[in-house]
Amino acid sequence: MGHPRVMEESYKRLLEGNRKWVNKRLAEEPEYFHILARGQHPEYLWIGCSDSRVSADQITGTYPGEIFVHRNIANVVAHRDDNVLAVLQYAIEVLEVKHVIVCGHYGCGGIEAALTRRGFGHLYDWLKNIHEVYRRHQREIDALRNLKEKCHRLAELNVIDQAYNICTTSIIRQSWSRRGAPYVHGWIYSIDDGSLKELGVTVRNQFDIPKVFGRF
Repeated sequence: MGHPRVMEESYKRLLEGNRKWVNKRLAEEPEYFHILARGQHPEYLWIGCSDSRVSADQITGTYPGEIFVHRNIANVVAHRDDNVLAVLQYAIEVLEVKHVIVCGHYGCGGIEAALTRRGFGHLYDWLKNIHEVYRRHQREIDALRNLKEKCHRLAELNVIDQAYNICTTSIIRQSWSRRGAPYVHGWIYSIDDGSLKELGVTVRNQFDIPKVFGRF
């Protein structure tokens, strides 16, 4: 158990960091917060992992207000998850984003836990989403040499499956019919070198679905 003084210093560090950040932003751009307060008009919805090392704005070099973000363990888009569907609906119907990006990452703890059948309680229930991805691609994944390669490939295949789940929602299909947007993309991030990689998944309309996902 942590010492009370150390515990207080730990969380107060964040508040002090906020004060320094505010002062820095105001020194660079005095109207910064007034501009942000007028509202948000992001072009992108980012569905990513909750991993603390994968921050959408930092790894894409963007600023607050440019990306609308939803994060959960292993960047899952489950049709029974009201949280992700509410975010998706708001982004599509209210913000009218132009792109939806599902971004996973190599070295994902959720992916490894699902592959090695670790976890219990709510975590185990959540990882059933990944177990299902593994089941569909088991032959390909099991043929790989070691756990790291298997986790990397499952992370990629999970992104592709979650992008497919997005494309099959009524929210996206209706938006395609109404305004011809958004594009849906599948990306993967490497913590080892900081790079983003496209996985060959860009879906522009319902006619792209069999063409894109039929390859995987």
